[in-house]
Amino acid sequence: MKIEIWSDIMCPFCYIGKRHLEAALNAFPDEQFEIEWKSFQLDPGIVPQPDKNVYEYLAERKGMSVEESKQMHAGVVARAAEVGLDYHFEKAVISNSFQAHRLIQLAKTKGLGDVMEETFFKAYFTDGRDLNDASTLTELCVGAGLNALDVKAVLEEEDLFANSVKSDISEAQQIGVRGVPFFVFDRKYAISGAQPIANFEETIKAGLNKE
Repeated sequence: MKIEIWSDIMCPFCYIGKRHLEAALNAFPDEQFEIEWKSFQLDPGIVPQPDKNVYEYLAERKGMSVEESKQMHAGVVARAAEVGLDYHFEKAVISNSFQAHRLIQLAKTKGLGDVMEETFFKAYFTDGRDLNDASTLTELCVGAGLNALDVKAVLEEEDLFANSVKSDISEAQQIGVRGVPFFVFDRKYAISGAQPIANFEETIKAGLNKE
């Protein structure tokens, strides 16, 4: 079964959805699954602001206090904790994810798409790394198994893998994706959002035609 996942690494529900899918896949130990990560940007026009965290950014955008912003995010933090994820929005650096998506596209050509997604998710939501900083991106990519020279080429040549990112986003629009995470199973079934693990299991079971 092929599972395509449209995701933005700066979407907190995408990381949670990744864990839900992984838990569901564990229920089918004898099956083979091909996972393909697809690029998506929730806010393509966001301007990197390394001096602001997520709490501060949302407070400014919504005209609320930082404390109110923290309260809005509390439920997301709790949901993440339920699947073993440690979110620190107070450390998450406001970035534009386009650069990281180009590097994920590079990673996909090396069979490291899933590893790169996991690395960037953790770097952003848990470790508070700046995903618009070239040295940080290089460190993370090399740690995930990519060649430093390949990474350098992508960071220095803005067109490299840019069309791949744009193509994924365009495809998402064509099939009606309005938000992420969005999971497509063998182009027959779809799940939108970080739905409960049981929903993933039922969808996979239906796709595999299991009773």
